[in-house]
Amino acid sequence: MESKGSEAARILSEIETLKATRSDLDNRISALEAQLRHLNPEENSVVSCPSISTGFGHGLSPDMIYRYSRHLLLPSFGVQGQSNLLKSSILVVGAGGLGSPALLYLAACGVGQLGVVDHDVVELNNMHRQVIHTEAYIGQPKVKSAAASCRSINSTIQIVEHQEALRTSNALEILSQYDIIVDATDNAPSRYMISDCCVVLGKPLVSGAALGFEGQLTVYNHNRGPCYRCLFPTPPPTTACQRCADSGVLGVVPGIVGCLQALEAIKIASAVGEPLSERMLLFDALSARIRIVKIRGRSLQCEVCGENSAFTRQQFKDFDYEKFTQSPLSEVLLFFLLCIYLFIYLFISFSNFKLS
Repeated sequence: MESKGSEAARILSEIETLKATRSDLDNRISALEAQLRHLNPEENSVVSCPSISTGFGHGLSPDMIYRYSRHLLLPSFGVQGQSNLLKSSILVVGAGGLGSPALLYLAACGVGQLGVVDHDVVELNNMHRQVIHTEAYIGQPKVKSAAASCRSINSTIQIVEHQEALRTSNALEILSQYDIIVDATDNAPSRYMISDCCVVLGKPLVSGAALGFEGQLTVYNHNRGPCYRCLFPTPPPTTACQRCADSGVLGVVPGIVGCLQALEAIKIASAVGEPLSERMLLFDALSARIRIVKIRGRSLQCEVCGENSAFTRQQFKDFDYEKFTQSPLSEVLLFFLLCIYLFIYLFISFSNFKLS
């Protein structure tokens, strides 16, 4: 009996080793294919999977037909919707609570090029809501962790990593590479900056937010719909701009909102369905209630997208969003300022103690 048990343990151990090796090989193949696509941008399909005619006028490889078969069975989505999705490029700004589910589903559903921007590292207190990361990646860049998870789900799409903070100095260059932008950030200056950049570049923006037990979602700058500034021409007071790090959030809430952000991005990319332009979805987790409310359309007086607006790329680059909103773009800066304050406080306290 002991020999049989030892043999079974050996086989299970070998299986796990082979699975890990296969995963590493898949990730390496995906990375090499992404490099090849970058060198040959005119090639839209993976080299190892030559496309075939489906009879509908769109090329899908046999592997693609099998992988996305449940999509192809949908009468309102079908081959055309999937083909549109495979040709699209979507950028997710932030690989946190909102970005995690959005990235996973966008990768799984077959977005041709999926980008992720984030400058942060994975921490233990991320685990309860940022489901794209695992404990093995604690201390490592979120972009690396998110990209690895996306590639493990779908090795046939291109994952682009932007391991940097999004600023006015690089936002135009990064966002211009994508068709659709998903805002998965959690601070006011980033929301204004991303929205303004999308207006300048003419990109639709899927914006979500989650705090506590509540979430919200809408689509900006789509089909002549409003931008973020149309709804909020002046920033709310800093006391009203709370973050998850300050007030907490039930882990599943950003998960639900992030999934809905992926849904809206897929609807825009595939040209199937009616996106949430000029409407806002409000989610209350405790009452299990979802409401759709009408929001104002594009403001003719908007400083960025209004009729008489002359908001240029240079004005965007020169605009100080931290000063405009009276809050920092990243928690790193906030932490730095708190450290300085704490140092000054301790220095003064120590000096007073010495004097007394």
